[in-house]
Amino acid sequence: MKPMRHAGVDVLRGVALLWMTVYHFCFDLTSAGLIRQDFYQDPVWTWQRTAILSMFLLCAGAGQALASAQDQSWRRFWQRWGQIAGCALLVTAASSLMFPKSYIYFGVLHGMAVMLLIARLTVRWGRWLWWLGGLAIAMKYIAAYAMDTGVMPLFFNEKWLNWLGLINTKPLTEDYVPLVPWLGVMWWGVAATQWWLRRRPLAPAWIPPPAVRPVAFLGTWSLSYYMLHQPVLLGLLWLWT
Repeated sequence: MKPMRHAGVDVLRGVALLWMTVYHFCFDLTSAGLIRQDFYQDPVWTWQRTAILSMFLLCAGAGQALASAQDQSWRRFWQRWGQIAGCALLVTAASSLMFPKSYIYFGVLHGMAVMLLIARLTVRWGRWLWWLGGLAIAMKYIAAYAMDTGVMPLFFNEKWLNWLGLINTKPLTEDYVPLVPWLGVMWWGVAATQWWLRRRPLAPAWIPPPAVRPVAFLGTWSLSYYMLHQPVLLGLLWLWT
């Protein structure tokens, strides 16, 4: 049985997609030399990236909580997981052609594939997910301090281990979404949605107003939109220039 969707999660995911599109279009304009912005150090852009990514991972965690509440089968989980993992490999292949020195080897889709599996296995851990999420976020700063002071070995910075996020030097890559701290955000998405479901078990489903429904519809096609939006933006930019 196909799981029921919740419009609130779809709207939030749709807003994140639109925000991401604006962000990436500005990045493309910078890459084309049409504007000058520092997407790697300027807080105006780094904080936007953090906010957009947090929205996506909160929605992904919410999706796992809803799927668990509806007894989603492992078969359906693996179908969706396979789509995400396959798209992650395509991102790696495409980015290696565009950015051979900083290609994406563990970006948002790679991280989401691993984190979704962990979230699925831990979805019934209840309130512990709040504490585990906080610990995962805190470990970003704990690990960096431990490595700076020599308590923790520096080999965690190497590519074969830096997908964990226990680093004090950010790797050279165009997109980097390690487990620490981002698994904590997804765990919080699971915990927050489960908290909401416990308090509104019989509440009627929210129906978005007509003006918001296109955003909700966009949120139902998040993976397809994510994979297509950059080629479309780059194609339009090429035609324009």
